[in-house]
Amino acid sequence: MEILYSSTRCGEKKVTASQAILQGLAEDGGLFVPSQIPVFDFDINEKKDMTYRETAYEVMKLLLTDFTEEELKYCIDSAYDEKFDTEEIAPLVYADGAYYLELFHGATIAFKDMALSILPYLMTTAAKKNNLKEKIVILTATSGDTGKAALAGFADVEGTGIVVFYPKNGVSAIQEKQMVTQKGKNVKVIGIRGNFDDAQTGVKKMFADEELKKELAENGYVFSSANSINIGRLVPQIVYYVYAYLNLLKNGKLAEGEKMNVVVPTGNFGNILAAYYAKNMGLPIGKLLCASNENKVLFDFFEDGVYDRNRDFILTSSPSMDILISSNLERLIYKIAGCDAKATAEFMALLSKDGKYEITQDMRSEMADFAGGYSSEKDTFAKIKDLYEKTGYVIDTHTAVAASVYDSYVKETGDKTPSVIASTASPYKFARSVMTAIDVKYDSMDDFALIDELCKISKVEVPKAIEEIRNAPVLHDTVCDKDEMKAMVKEFLNI
Repeated sequence: MEILYSSTRCGEKKVTASQAILQGLAEDGGLFVPSQIPVFDFDINEKKDMTYRETAYEVMKLLLTDFTEEELKYCIDSAYDEKFDTEEIAPLVYADGAYYLELFHGATIAFKDMALSILPYLMTTAAKKNNLKEKIVILTATSGDTGKAALAGFADVEGTGIVVFYPKNGVSAIQEKQMVTQKGKNVKVIGIRGNFDDAQTGVKKMFADEELKKELAENGYVFSSANSINIGRLVPQIVYYVYAYLNLLKNGKLAEGEKMNVVVPTGNFGNILAAYYAKNMGLPIGKLLCASNENKVLFDFFEDGVYDRNRDFILTSSPSMDILISSNLERLIYKIAGCDAKATAEFMALLSKDGKYEITQDMRSEMADFAGGYSSEKDTFAKIKDLYEKTGYVIDTHTAVAASVYDSYVKETGDKTPSVIASTASPYKFARSVMTAIDVKYDSMDDFALIDELCKISKVEVPKAIEEIRNAPVLHDTVCDKDEMKAMVKEFLNI
């Protein structure tokens, strides 16, 4: 069955998976969604021994239907190789009543590697399939992790260039150093004076700028995105929820057909949306717990059906979740509106104009799979300390937000369904916050002394990604105002 893609804001024009991946964002500013969500063509219970690569193929072939078996397996095998420091790719660790799905064993020690390791291969394969002659310019906004993972994925990839914008004072010291030390002839990293939403809005504006698009074409360039707005990011993320379920099944932690809950620390909504798609494809998932930090715009939305970004932007210790405009929520809105592109476009126009919208009661009833929760900074830090003291297991701040929300959910509901918590980053990426949560005495140490101390207490080797930046020189020091983003891109491309 062929799956085609259309915009959440205009369902008429259909494109193939490879065309959707190349474009990144639809011409009308909408996000590409599949014509239908396919169901698994295999029996989950008979596939529990599949490797990560085998699972990836069985899942992705259902959604990326214009890729041949040979093309898709080439992309998968090229992505999930020795770049990952565990053979399992995404191992599960049991600690204090929940299973932590470690998604940070890739090159940049964050879950974004799971999709951004494969996206360059999907994109360059898609370019060949569609006879694309222009050079692909990846334009990306990051709240900390996407940027480095995209840079690592696309650095020196022939026929591509990449520009990453990040909030200058809105990422951790390690996240920033990972980005500004990135090597590659085709990469540019720019800090903006503003927050992530400013960066994301600026990028979306450039995608919608017809005059800029024309200038790019005249100079042999075309824009695409490595943000989770790209369907080529979302599809690979479905895989690890399926793999986690198979892992639990294989190890006797779940019975055949038994449901698992999934808990996801959520900012831009892509990671939890992937779990929702997995459920729709036939994975036995019970509840989808959407965990927010103090920027709890999503929690409020699930509580009252009103999405309202008109609030103070709070800088927290989980910066990848410091987001008030959750782009991927648009895909859920489209689905619960009955795949009504006109209604979705109207909601997004209200968000742009007034900063808020309210969904209908019927749409709210379609969200019964979801439960929202949020964790304060105090509760997040307390969870890191408590889990370490009980088990010796150290988690990062984003994972701690999810774990804290999970604790509250179980206390409130008594739901004892086996639960998988998406562990989205290595604690090494947020060493200062993690170590200070365990003991305030650590706050006086410098960043790399903290890294060494974390190694001692966690008994986990310092990742290569951290050792590489310890003494690496800064190669990118450009900072601009948010209204200068377009000029920065043009300067980088010499147009």
